[in-house]
Amino acid sequence: MEKEHILAVRREADELYTPQEVSAALDRMAAEIETVVGGQDPLLLCVMTGGLVAAGELFTRLDGPVQLDYLHATRYQGTRGGDELKWITPPSQALTDRTLIVVDDILDEGLTLAAILRYCREQRARAVYSAVLVEKNHDRKHPDVQPDFVGLQVADRYVFGYGMDYHGYWRNLKGIYAVKDG
Repeated sequence: MEKEHILAVRREADELYTPQEVSAALDRMAAEIETVVGGQDPLLLCVMTGGLVAAGELFTRLDGPVQLDYLHATRYQGTRGGDELKWITPPSQALTDRTLIVVDDILDEGLTLAAILRYCREQRARAVYSAVLVEKNHDRKHPDVQPDFVGLQVADRYVFGYGMDYHGYWRNLKGIYAVKDG
């Protein structure tokens, strides 16, 4: 992808949420998570790579004792998604009898997240919760994925920033942006 194109996408993007609005959403999510799992010795599982920023931000906002781990899984083989989950890096800690908070950047269709949550339950976790910074508003979501904690809602557009990427770029932006329509 050409550098000028990447720069133009950022320059022309619509800002959907300012850094302050994202921060406020993360504060609210952390408070909701504390209310539900506080005192349960939770393990926060970051879904790499997109969930890195949201998981890090949530992790530092939680007041009680919490452990951190990550996982990296994909359904994508080349450019096509399949039904089977391919593990790049499974969690390093045992999930049995743990309260888990699986954190990802965005819930779009949710096929990968559904497979990750199913895997966590198969490992006999005590409880499995999902947290997504952004949920897209459309009717194509996997029926088994209803996030427990949601930061922000967006229209069905190509969004980036705060961990979400545009062809591998712009995950580092503090706000949330959408590619200009048209």
